[in-house]
Amino acid sequence: MNSTDIILLNFSEIRRRSIKLWQGIPKEHLHWKPDDQAFTIIEMIRHVLEGEHLFHMIIEKRGNLGAYKSPWDDIPYKDLEMELKFAKTYREDFINMIKNFNALNLEQIKIERSEVGQSKTLGDYLNRIAYHEAVHTGQILSYLRTIGIDRPQIWD
Repeated sequence: MNSTDIILLNFSEIRRRSIKLWQGIPKEHLHWKPDDQAFTIIEMIRHVLEGEHLFHMIIEKRGNLGAYKSPWDDIPYKDLEMELKFAKTYREDFINMIKNFNALNLEQIKIERSEVGQSKTLGDYLNRIAYHEAVHTGQILSYLRTIGIDRPQIWD
């Protein structure tokens, strides 16, 4: 297994576990949030899906986005199935992009985000993207604990 395969496996496993968690959330709790400043559960799910597309565009541009417009703009929140269906082709495009990188690309391509003072190798940046989703998975697990409902077993 090469480095690109390992990165792809990590993305696949994180998303599999996220979806397992998301599908275990009762629909009546999708709009719950712990306080007025927080994301609702469905907003956090969209944030993860939309964020992946944002990161994809950052990688394609090798840094700053310029006048980025999200495909999710103006789409109302509905339910998990709609969110996953809408994100499907963007996810496929993202994964296909990663498949085209080799070990040298992961070390030599630089993502320069002067707007936030960040300079990372592509391999580092891809791992940070995966970490972003994993963190939000943990947040949703915490939300479910706070609500007092059963949490899906994602640690298989």
